[in-house]
Amino acid sequence: MRMKTRFLLLVLQFTLFITGYVFPQEQEKKAESHFQSTITLTSKGISTIPSFTLGKPALMFDLSIGKGKLSFDPLFRFSLEGKPWTFVLWFRYNNLIDNENFNFTVGAHPALTFKSSTIMQNGITKESIIARRYLASELTPNWLVSKTITIGIYHLYTHGLEKDVVRNTNFLALRSNFSNLKVSDQFFLKFFPQVYFIKADNTHGYYMNATLTLAKKGFPLSISSQVNKAIKSNVAGSPDHVWNLNLIYNFSKKYNER
Repeated sequence: MRMKTRFLLLVLQFTLFITGYVFPQEQEKKAESHFQSTITLTSKGISTIPSFTLGKPALMFDLSIGKGKLSFDPLFRFSLEGKPWTFVLWFRYNNLIDNENFNFTVGAHPALTFKSSTIMQNGITKESIIARRYLASELTPNWLVSKTITIGIYHLYTHGLEKDVVRNTNFLALRSNFSNLKVSDQFFLKFFPQVYFIKADNTHGYYMNATLTLAKKGFPLSISSQVNKAIKSNVAGSPDHVWNLNLIYNFSKKYNER
């Protein structure tokens, strides 16, 4: 029964995503297009799902290509040794519901995670990279408190396709976003704290996470630090405490049809 419920949840979230794509498109034929990229050099790769944390220096490429409310947001992440860490191919319908104080976004993705393993082949020990496949969906309602403060709930459901991985993971977060906190005429801070709960098959855990970013107006480079702390958890592979430092490069362009 539990497996059926989880499968129905995944189908429901995919349906919401597809519904949002199909029906409003007629009104968005002349919508603005965008291309955005964020390149992050981090001292320690931290994942939204703690058990996927790399735990060592990494290079992350986050892209977003879209038109109107629909976007394709692939994430490609590698260790500095050049080995793949995770590839996530997000498809999102942004602001499916959008009014003055509330917006609601849905998304879905296939993903690959990679892990190095030592194998024996013809009597010779070799290092092999093993890929694991996942399907996931997300629901993101947000409430606008002020021009610089939002609060929201985030739900992510992930289904592992291989039998030797966690098959069903539910991630539920209460999060807030403080943007454009003025430091001076040129510099500002962004603060993104959240508390969240994870249920991974028969294990679960409670965590807190926060990201602080220092940026300069009109300048593409920024620096940030992220910390993740387990409050109480028995989720396998989940570190008790991890933090990093990040150097971030942002590029963004918007386009209009003539």
